[in-house]
Amino acid sequence: MLEKNYRKLHEDVCFKKSEGKIIWQPRIDCWISDRIFDFGELPGIYKGLKKSDIYRELGCSARIYEYNDCFQAVYDDTITVSHKKLDDRTTEHKIETPIGAVTRVAQSTPTSWAELVKKEWVENEEDLKIFTYIELHTDWTWNQAHFDTTQAEWGNLGAPAVFIPRVSMQRLYIDLMGVEEAVYAVADYPELLEEYFDALRECHFRLIDVINASPIQIINFGDNIHSGTLSPSLFEQYVLPEYKLRTERLHKAGKFVYSHFDGDNAGLMHFYQQTGLDGIEAITPIPQGDVTLEDAKENLGDMMMIDGIPAVYFDETYPVEVLVDCVNKIIELFAPNLILGISDEISSTGDIERIRLVGDIVDNYNASLS
Repeated sequence: MLEKNYRKLHEDVCFKKSEGKIIWQPRIDCWISDRIFDFGELPGIYKGLKKSDIYRELGCSARIYEYNDCFQAVYDDTITVSHKKLDDRTTEHKIETPIGAVTRVAQSTPTSWAELVKKEWVENEEDLKIFTYIELHTDWTWNQAHFDTTQAEWGNLGAPAVFIPRVSMQRLYIDLMGVEEAVYAVADYPELLEEYFDALRECHFRLIDVINASPIQIINFGDNIHSGTLSPSLFEQYVLPEYKLRTERLHKAGKFVYSHFDGDNAGLMHFYQQTGLDGIEAITPIPQGDVTLEDAKENLGDMMMIDGIPAVYFDETYPVEVLVDCVNKIIELFAPNLILGISDEISSTGDIERIRLVGDIVDNYNASLS
């Protein structure tokens, strides 16, 4: 099969050079990984295929976050990292610094590749001080060999893209503390929290300097923002200023910048156009999320809609006609500011052949513009 130049189309859509055309970019990692975990292989025609070749078989573009490892964090020589098996399923991860050590304990699960966190990195003020030190002593490098290897495997299935580490509250929620302890930290030691956020910002600015000098033009903030845990006041105080600073630096280098807002969106949509972002990824409409497509359009304005189809529409619970109607509605509302995808990816119970159906709709739409 002759591979389409989805890379060019992806870039053209992002930078508004597509002459009205849109692109179909479903994510299928969950569908793949769950089957390999359960059965050791993929079914039917997908058996033995690499993920990139599955996209080729499905005839659609990929959002190639495999480029993430082009940017690598490097601690200075005052920091050491170690890992210790506590039992067959449990691992302790440890970071040692001159001002103390922090540990995280994670346990594998019997039903997936995922791990459960049994002990978070940060449990008190002293732990957060140590992470402030870690951020201050972290630099970033560019890995050209990984870029070349990824380029060779994925070809023109999509433009190179990366998601960068989480900001402020999302860093605490997901990576370091958990939601409950992070919310208490805001009330209990806000000054120390601000010191950590200052250090985190400077660390991320060093990363952005490396990104801006790289050939990768499409940058995602992988924050997994969810208004069920992040209140409007916390977003406005801690996240919105960071987004404005990040996007300003990235836009100076001509990058396309967007962020991952999955889960509930209703409480935060009015901030979209204040962020400086070019688009929002993974807004999840009803019946899966808490907003309508019309809500999303009103709040995005001319920003890019990235994804938009509720993942549940790829399950046989919903007739295929519901999926078709949804796709047509999204195109009507958002094209040409549209990178069509699944909010946020097809589930392990989804019908992978519905990917082809959406691809046909998009191909027909693009052909109609010619």
